[in-house]
Amino acid sequence: MSVFDVRIGSLQGGSADLPQYRGRAVLVVNVASKCGLTPQYEGLQRLQERFADRGFTVLGVPCDQFMGQEPGTPDEIAEFCSATYGVTFPLTEKTDVNGEGRHSLYHALVDTPDGGGHTGDIRWNFEKFFVAPDGTVTARFDPRTDPESDEVVAAIHQALPVPGSRD
Repeated sequence: MSVFDVRIGSLQGGSADLPQYRGRAVLVVNVASKCGLTPQYEGLQRLQERFADRGFTVLGVPCDQFMGQEPGTPDEIAEFCSATYGVTFPLTEKTDVNGEGRHSLYHALVDTPDGGGHTGDIRWNFEKFFVAPDGTVTARFDPRTDPESDEVVAAIHQALPVPGSRD
């Protein structure tokens, strides 16, 4: 099964189903509003703005499994992200990324190793997975990896379906 076969609800209601992203490069990130890493929303939004017109999107996946750091309702989460960080990229429904209730999206992601060789359970908020336009999970980044780091930007450039300058 490809990541792009996964069905998942949207935070704002409706669907954030991944089939709509087939042919696009996607950075999937489990996010939380009350975490020390929450300021990464700024970098994630800048990536969205920088590369969206070239076939890229960030997909935020709110998760409350790490010390209850995403406690809000869907409306509260959406308002926080928009008002505090200007987030325009899509957000899924609040989702379990570990354990028995792990969403099928994360079943499709967690076997991908990060640069240090870690596979399996998500370690913390803001762990990032890069999905190529064909649905292949090509990279995993530690939660502390800055979204605009050279390694993340390189993964995006390598997979962008629409050519453009190396910005």
